[in-house]
Amino acid sequence: MSRIGKLPVAVPEKVKVTVNGSEVAVEGPKGKLTKTFESCVSIKVEDGNVIVSPKDDSRHANAMYGTARSIINGMVAGVQEPYVKKLEIEGVGFKAVLNGKMLDLALGYSHPINYAIPEGITITIDAGTKVTVEGCDKQVVGQVAADIKGFKPVEPYKGKGVRIVGEYVRRKEGKKTA
Repeated sequence: MSRIGKLPVAVPEKVKVTVNGSEVAVEGPKGKLTKTFESCVSIKVEDGNVIVSPKDDSRHANAMYGTARSIINGMVAGVQEPYVKKLEIEGVGFKAVLNGKMLDLALGYSHPINYAIPEGITITIDAGTKVTVEGCDKQVVGQVAADIKGFKPVEPYKGKGVRIVGEYVRRKEGKKTA
């Protein structure tokens, strides 16, 4: 039995949660999210709380209802206050430029990298090297940040590349000459 799964998810006044079978829709001031869960999980809204429980005693149902509760909690939190990931671009000539729904990255390659920004994600750029990714879906925000970082991960010798703020990259000593 999941300790997290047993806890109800409190729904604030500004947030509306609708359950239709195994589909949960959460609507709030910052956006709307919809997610379909597995049929082995029972989801109910009672007295301003979302209650998640397994439908049977199978091992899979016990594993999934804690996960479903955690995802619903993240959905409720995301429509109130959006999730934010901050990225730093480090390197001579490395920069980011926003062109409508496209993010243009100059990361030391012979060509610019064009990244199409997904729906529901807001990207802001400060000083050309500080990128902020915001959105109400925690998974999508993290995936967009990982995609941008994946174009040029930080290399360990000079520290050039794209890093998530707060991330530690172990630096290596360069080649020694006699």
